[in-house]
Amino acid sequence: MKFIQKILAVSLLFCSGFLLAQTAWPLSNENATPETQNLYRKLWKLLDQGIMFGHQDDLGYGVNWRMQQGRSDVKEVSGDYPAVFGWDLIHLEEHKQGPIDFFSFRDMKRMMEEVYNMGGINTVSWHTSNPLTGKSAWDNSKGAVRTILPDGENHTKYLHWLDEVAGYLLSLKGKDKKHIPILFRPFHELTGSWFWWGEGNCTPEEFRQLWVMTYHYMTENKKVNNLIWVYNTADFTTENEFMEFYPGDRYVDIISFDKYVYDNPVLTDVFVENARRQFGIMDKIAREHHKIPALAETGYEQIPYNKFWTKTLMDAVGDYKISYILAWRNHGLTSENKMHYYVPYKGHPNEQNFRDFYNLKRTLFLKEIQIENADR
Repeated sequence: MKFIQKILAVSLLFCSGFLLAQTAWPLSNENATPETQNLYRKLWKLLDQGIMFGHQDDLGYGVNWRMQQGRSDVKEVSGDYPAVFGWDLIHLEEHKQGPIDFFSFRDMKRMMEEVYNMGGINTVSWHTSNPLTGKSAWDNSKGAVRTILPDGENHTKYLHWLDEVAGYLLSLKGKDKKHIPILFRPFHELTGSWFWWGEGNCTPEEFRQLWVMTYHYMTENKKVNNLIWVYNTADFTTENEFMEFYPGDRYVDIISFDKYVYDNPVLTDVFVENARRQFGIMDKIAREHHKIPALAETGYEQIPYNKFWTKTLMDAVGDYKISYILAWRNHGLTSENKMHYYVPYKGHPNEQNFRDFYNLKRTLFLKEIQIENADR
């Protein structure tokens, strides 16, 4: 029923959507592939029609299963796949076999190509190792950014890392033999201090230089023209705080933030109140700078509240238009004997609320954005 309603709604919006597509603001990279430009225009159109739902590593594993073709906790609960599929390039620069223990980079490539072939959208983050210490992205030693800027002692090392990333992203091709468009989200959660590129570990000027250098090397030196660039923060309280590290409109296509629920929403409205304030700030910036806004990561671990999706999350978004919401991964039982997941799985006590969320006219899953991908 929901799918039929969406077809009718999109049909009614065809003319206005077409006009919007003609006036959508151009990508930062004027040499972007036709497929990438087409996806960007569709993101603008879909912004008027609803909020796409995304899930990290959705096809790779879920609670109590690993690498089973066609499986997805989202699909098994809602009957449909997410519209947006999140992935990460962690360990790629270290020449490791895979980003995580569950699948290899070769597996991830196959799954990302599968997403494209079935009309979905891929977004990629990169938990880059600390170039100064060689430790993980969470080693927030100060001064690492400075060492990879031009004339820094680790500049050449970083360029070699970018060579690896560029090669991988350019290897992603669909059955149409075209390079797959990617929403690329480097240096994420930059207003936090837990990553080596985060606030307090480098100056705003150093961060802006890092972003611009990375952008130019990827687009000009490596000719990676299938990227839509996503600027991403963590918490912020003012417009100035959100924009302090901003590299400029020339280098950004989507703006976003990450925000998780840590306090019981039955007892406190702190998540809703803070998120809505942040959406208000981001909405103003998006309008002034002509960027697409998104909630690039979110979730409530184990989802112990039965109205999280339809109440807490949707109350937090309010009436603001955002492109997509991406829930974090469904790892399942961790080595610390802890359950770690952010989307209900089949048999979860709160799966009905997720189905109610799926059935909202405002939420968009894979079947619904097929209408928009028909002319690809």
